[in-house]
Amino acid sequence: MDTGDSTDEYFKSYEDLEVHRLMLEDKPRTLAYKNAIFACSDKFQNKIVMDVGAGTGILSVFCAKAGAAKVYAIEASHMAQVAKEVVRENGFESIVEVIHSKVEDLKSDDIGKVDIIVSEWMGFHLMHEGMLDSVLVARDQFLKENGLMFPNEAKLYASPCELPTVYDFWNDVYGVSMEFVSREQRRLKSKKPNISSLEANNLLTDGKLLVWLDLSTATMPELLCLGGESTVVPCNRNGIYQGVCVWFSVTFLDGSELSTSPEYESTHWKQSIVVLPHDIPVTKDEPVAFKLELRKDSLKPRIYNVEYTQLDPENVEHDIPCHCHMTKCLVIKAYLSEHPEEDIQGRET
Repeated sequence: MDTGDSTDEYFKSYEDLEVHRLMLEDKPRTLAYKNAIFACSDKFQNKIVMDVGAGTGILSVFCAKAGAAKVYAIEASHMAQVAKEVVRENGFESIVEVIHSKVEDLKSDDIGKVDIIVSEWMGFHLMHEGMLDSVLVARDQFLKENGLMFPNEAKLYASPCELPTVYDFWNDVYGVSMEFVSREQRRLKSKKPNISSLEANNLLTDGKLLVWLDLSTATMPELLCLGGESTVVPCNRNGIYQGVCVWFSVTFLDGSELSTSPEYESTHWKQSIVVLPHDIPVTKDEPVAFKLELRKDSLKPRIYNVEYTQLDPENVEHDIPCHCHMTKCLVIKAYLSEHPEEDIQGRET
């Protein structure tokens, strides 16, 4: 979604009912929140809740149904009027109060402290749209000491992948070879992350955890730049390394998870694909090394620039144990199998 260059354009984009229908029809997304809220009804019972970025108000209604005593549904766009009607239609006017405002513009004496903050703030590759900033503002200003964040954790993963649906088509277009078009498409796609759905069998490695955010303690400065550490992962099979697939998950207080991994049912977020400028053949157990960094754009703070750097696995430290076929990792793996009492988990080679 093009959120524009300004905050006003960002909020205006969420006044389109089709955008909300797209999100509401995303069953893994909506049911993950509904089921987790209801599973945690003991935590919501008679509590004061804030829903940041309430949209149509559906999460606020879920909270009210779970037993919340009061829900403040904060919505900056004109969808606040829609949310008010949804709340009224479902008979929760006495519990859910829709507030048409940016959370940053609210004062602590407007609503007081809350017990729980609920928000569906995630964007493409987790951070796109920069809404987590608003959630942290709400937490720091309105959440009671020992209050709860919902979701409470967020993680970002990456895996080298193949992109057969992108490039195989051009090899034979009704008997005509169009490899030039394939190369031109790759050149254009390599300029920014592409949002598309991959099959699990397109992944070449296990997912590598790049970012782990505890939403109870994460700070605004931490969000300026995420990831950026050198990463090595061994390939699970032979294949063609054509890109890096990026996805995220969030965890709720009941331990349930909403994941956008290709191994789960597809969501409207799909996955973010960093396209490599050329193919790299790889073999089973071959190490692939790279660095992936999400950096907030200094001029457009709702946008995160994704920077990919290909690295030489010879020059990058490997996890211990590492299951790649490099000699040093094979030696360490053999040593560990002969000395299982050694505790060197977490070290690197």
